[in-house]
Amino acid sequence: MDYSLRCLDCNKLFDSNYNKQKCNACNGLLEVEYKKFNFKIKMQNNFWNYEKILPKSNYRHYEIGGTKLIKSNEYKNLFLKLEIQNPTNSFKDRGSVVEIAKAIEYGYDEVVCASTGNMAYSISYFAKLNKIKSRIFISNNANKDKINYIRSTHDANITQIRGDFTDAQKLAEQYALRHNVFLTGDYCYRKEGQKTMIYEIMSNIKPDYVLVPIGNATLISGILKGLNEMKTMRIINNFPIIVGIEAQLCNPLEKAFNSQKAIKYQKPMTKADAIAVGYPTFGESVINELRKKSGFIISVTENEMKKEQKAFHEDYGLICELAGAASIAAFKKLRLENKKNKKIITIISGGNI
Repeated sequence: MDYSLRCLDCNKLFDSNYNKQKCNACNGLLEVEYKKFNFKIKMQNNFWNYEKILPKSNYRHYEIGGTKLIKSNEYKNLFLKLEIQNPTNSFKDRGSVVEIAKAIEYGYDEVVCASTGNMAYSISYFAKLNKIKSRIFISNNANKDKINYIRSTHDANITQIRGDFTDAQKLAEQYALRHNVFLTGDYCYRKEGQKTMIYEIMSNIKPDYVLVPIGNATLISGILKGLNEMKTMRIINNFPIIVGIEAQLCNPLEKAFNSQKAIKYQKPMTKADAIAVGYPTFGESVINELRKKSGFIISVTENEMKKEQKAFHEDYGLICELAGAASIAAFKKLRLENKKNKKIITIISGGNI
C-alpha cells in the first residue's frame, strides 16, 4: 500500500522514496503511515493475504507466516501460536522479508543489523537468498552455536563486540551511515511485517488475552499497530488485553510501567538471549499504548521459563527457546487457566536453542 514515513520524535514527514529507517533530522524512529484503509480484507491465516497492508514493494513470496495456532493439550482456554514454524524458526522472518525487499528496492547491495541471535539468522538468511551481503553486530555473550551457524551457513560478516544488544545497535547504525548500507533490525519496516501475526491470530480466534514476549518491543508494537488498523477497518470492535512478557533478569519495561517513570537501561543477565535487551527501542511507545488499552507487562524467572520449555517439548515434541516459553510461563504465573470463559493466546516466538 502507498505510504509515508513520520518521525516519532520531531514529526518530520518523508515519502516512501526515503531510503533510510531513521530520521535524517533528529535520528528519531520512523513510523509507516498509510492513506485511508478504503478496502476490505478477507481474514486468513496466510502472511501474503495481508500484502495490501504492507508497505508497497516488489516482494518475493517466500513461505513465511501462516503458522499454526494450536489448542493446548492441558488447558481448554489456552492456544499457542507456533512461530517456530517459520524458515529460520522464529517470528523474525515476518519483518525480514519486508526489510530485505525495501533494501533491494532502494538499490542496496548490503544490509546491516544488530542482533541477540535470531535477527541475525533471519536477516542473513534472506539476504543470501537475494544475493546481497549482510553485516551483523552481536555481543560476545550471545549464543555461540547461533553465531557459528550464521557465519558458516549464511555467509554473514559477523562482528562480535564487548557489550550487549544496545551497544551492538549503536554500532550497526553508525556502520549504516558510514558505509551507505541499508539499516535493518528493530525499525519501522520490521514492525509492518510482524504485525501480520495478530491478523492471522484474529482470523482464527477472537482472543481475550494475547501474551507477547518482549525483547526490543518491536513485535508487541506491531501487534498493537495491527489491532488499531483492524479497528479502523471495522474488522474488530474491541481489543484483547495485550500482556508483554520480559525476563525477570532483564525487565526494564516492567519496572518503568509499574513505577510510571522513564525507562532506565538494565544490563541483561538472562539466559533467554532472544529477549535480552536492556533498553528496548519501541519501549516508550509500547508502554503508552498498553496504558491506553488496559494492557500490562510482567516478568518471568529463569526457572519458570526452563520449566515450560521442558514441558512444551514433552507435550508437543517440539523445541522452543527460553524466550519462546516465556509466554506460557506468564500464563501460569497469572493463573489465566482459572479464567475458563476467556481465550488466551501465547506466542511461541522462537526455537533456536
